[in-house]
Formats: sequence, structure tokens, C-alpha cells
Amino acid sequence: MKLRRKKPAPHVTLIQSTALVLLRVAIGWHFLYEGISKLLTPGWSAEGYLRGSRWIFAETFTKMASDPTQLFVVNQLNKWGLMLIGLCLVLGLFSRLVSLLGAVLVLFYYAAYPPLFLGDFGTVREGSYLIVDKNLVEILALCVLMLFPTGRYAGLDSFLARRKKTAAVVPVISGPAGMAPMSPPPPAPDRRAFVQGIATLPFMVAFGAALVRKRSLISHEEKDLVDAVSSATIKTFNFASLKDLKGEIPKAAIGSKQFSRVILGGNLIGGWAHARDLIYVSKLVKAYHHRDKIFETFMLAEQCGINAILTNPILCGTINEYWRQGLGKIQFISDCGGEDLLERVTQSIDKGAAACYVQGATADRLAAEGKFDLIAQALDRIRANGLPAGIGGHDVITVRACADKGLKPDFWMKTVHPKTYWSARHPEENDNVFCKEPEETIAFMKDRQEPWIAFKILAAGAIDPKEGFRYAFENGADFICVGMYDFQMVENANLALELLNGNLTRPRRWSA
Repeated sequence: MKLRRKKPAPHVTLIQSTALVLLRVAIGWHFLYEGISKLLTPGWSAEGYLRGSRWIFAETFTKMASDPTQLFVVNQLNKWGLMLIGLCLVLGLFSRLVSLLGAVLVLFYYAAYPPLFLGDFGTVREGSYLIVDKNLVEILALCVLMLFPTGRYAGLDSFLARRKKTAAVVPVISGPAGMAPMSPPPPAPDRRAFVQGIATLPFMVAFGAALVRKRSLISHEEKDLVDAVSSATIKTFNFASLKDLKGEIPKAAIGSKQFSRVILGGNLIGGWAHARDLIYVSKLVKAYHHRDKIFETFMLAEQCGINAILTNPILCGTINEYWRQGLGKIQFISDCGGEDLLERVTQSIDKGAAACYVQGATADRLAAEGKFDLIAQALDRIRANGLPAGIGGHDVITVRACADKGLKPDFWMKTVHPKTYWSARHPEENDNVFCKEPEETIAFMKDRQEPWIAFKILAAGAIDPKEGFRYAFENGADFICVGMYDFQMVENANLALELLNGNLTRPRRWSA
């Protein structure tokens, strides 16, 4: 009988084995700290990460995020899976098996946010990627580690291998007649195997020291943030999150389109802050709203039921990219203005606007100049493309004059807010009053049959939303347009829901 010889293991030099062990320890360190960080972060959850996925598995990940039981399992697998896999990789315990498990775990991360051709929104990336990113590189590295018993080169697997080998080759020593066979004496300690087994323990000591140092710095910083009550700025914030959302904003019709009764204003995103004497604020809010932050804001708005943003055509490109990446379907209402009004209308239509209107400052100017025919042309061009057409205005004289000339838009964009805030009472106007005659506006709009979108209802941040929202809705607005930061979205949505579901006293019937 011919015996098949076992193929010898591939020869690995000392330098190669050392490199493989260091690669294993580095990946293990990464996994271990990722898991510990999640475990020590109060309230950490994978919910936001899962909901943000926009690839082919997005629906599956969203269902996981929506089901409390599945989400709990996913959270625990992330925390403890990362920790245990990382610990085993550093110590070289079951190294080939945990390399496989680690590769599978990272594969899920890659599947949620692959850097494909549509863009890389959704994760913080310090570089640019196309198909290959750090997750894929780590997956391939773990696959390489699966091919080599690195835990035997340096790690606890060397102890297991030696024990298994010793158990497999146990000689039987015959004792004297009538006595049971004698067990061999235990093998002599193997100093080399012992050194191999504990070779990576110094890395665990270094990891522990680094972790303690990191946590002490974080704890010190958190203490400063919480305890520094003498500082001139607020150190702690408690922003409402999606888990606090009480429902979706209801929708109503303008022409053939359905819009949420709260519409996201685009001035903050575009950098038009109306910050009065604070000349740096426009640059500040524009810097805050980088591309990914804009996308996050749109996605958060849509999850609150806010399905439209009202903005300048300048932002059409950003909105179009948001659509192309499949991140959401937020509609945009375009405020068309400037000297090239009709060109702005055409541009907005070509870029996918859901509705257009003659921007307030432009309509104020055209009405003052008696150019109502140009406003009429804009309305006609918008309607010819099947979109609702509106007229805006800051001054009640504008909307009254348009109505007197027989112009009947599909909706009105008119400012309204109380003049109860401090700067409104200043004798000199300086970009601080956006509705000079609120009572006249309310009285005039009461008899309008067309839907009314009220804007500047917070006077560019001078009025508390609790006051501004109620004032607008109770005085006849069918929709409100509000500029909001992402951290204000849920709180404002809940406020609007409370008002819309409550008992509003309105002198004007709902037109939409």
C-alpha cells in the first residue's frame, strides 16, 4: 500500500514570519480599540451608520436599524466582535479562524459604504477612493493572514499546537506484569515555545498603557467641558436626535405637487445668513455646510418628513449630486431672481426644480418699476413646463400690486413675523426687519385663495421657533420655510407637529 506523503508547509523565513505577525498585531490593535471605543461610548449605536447606507443592501440595513431586536444584536456584534477578534489577533489565539471572522465583519462595513462610481458620501474619508479603500485593503490583509499560521510563529497558538502534538504522539510504557501501562513523564519545558507563546504580550501591555492614557485625556477634556461654567460659551449641548422624532411633517398640495408644511430654507446652506452686524457669520455658516454636511442635512430633513428645500439656483448642482448618489429625493423650490430672471427660471427647470417663483427682492424691485409683464412672463415659462409658479415679496405692496394687475400665481411667498425682537425696534433699519407691516400682510393674505408659503418667520434667527412657528401658522400661512442647522431639525419638526396637530386659531382657511 502506497502512502501519500503530506505536503510540507511552505517555508517562511524569520523576516517573513515577523512581518506577518506585525501585520496581524496591527490589525488586531485596530479592531480591539474600535470595539472598546464603542463599548465605552454612552449610547453608541450602529443605527445611523445602517440608515445612511445607500448601496444595493440599503434596504436590508435600514430594516436592521428599524427593528430594535436586530439593532441590539448588530450593536453587540460590533462591540464584542471587534473586541474579541482584535484580542485574539494580538495574542495570536485561533489566529487563522479569527482572521476569517474579521474579514467577514469588515466586508459588511464595505458593503454598506463602498467607494463606487456614485461617490463616497456617508463616511469620514481623509483620502479619495475608487472601489479600493481601507476596508477592502484590511479584508485582503486578513485573507493573507488566513493562509499562514502566524499564531504559531508568535502567539498562543504555539502552545495549542505543541499540546496537540504532544497528545498525538504519546508513547505507551509497559509496566511490570499485572500493572497498568505507565504514562510518560511530562515533557520538559520548551523555552523556545514559551517565548513564542508570549511574544506578543508586550503589545498588549503597550495597548493597555495607551488606552489608559487616552481615556485619562478624554476624561479630563469631558470634565473641562462640563465643569467650565465660567466660560463665555456654552460647553455642553443636548441636541434632539431621530429617536426623539414624534412623527412626520404632514404634506399638502401646491398645484400638482405635494410639499411638506415645513420647508427647509436654503439661506444658511448658501451662506446668506442675514447676521446684521456680525460680518463673519455668512462665511462661518458656509464653511460649516460643506458637501457632506449638506447631504446629511437633506437626509435628516427627509427622515423628519420635510420633503423640500427652498433655495437659490446656485445650489442646483449640489442637489443634483445628492440625487445622483441615490441619497434621497428631496425636492427643491427655486427662488429665481436677479437681472436675468427668465434665464434663472430656465436654469432651475433644467436642473429639476419642483416649483419656481419670482424671488422676493426681485419681485419687490420689478413691482416698484412697474415691470409686471416680466413677472407674468416668468410665471408663464414656469407653468409651460408643468411646474407650480409663485410670486415672492418682502413688502406687502408687492403682492398687493401683483394681485391688482391680475397676476394669479399658484402660490405666494411672503414674509411674516412679529416685530417683538430687540433690533426690530431700532430706529434705523439694517438688515433686521423682513416684514415691515405684519398686520397688513396678515389682513391681505386672509382673502387670498392661493397657498401661502411664509418665510423669514424667525426674522433670520431673532425670534424663537416656538413663537415664530405659531405666529405664522395662526395668522394664515399654509407652509413655513425655515432655515435650520442639522442639530435643530428634529426639535423644530416636533414643534411644528405639535402645532399642526393641536388647536390653531386661524383667521384664514387652509388653502392647501
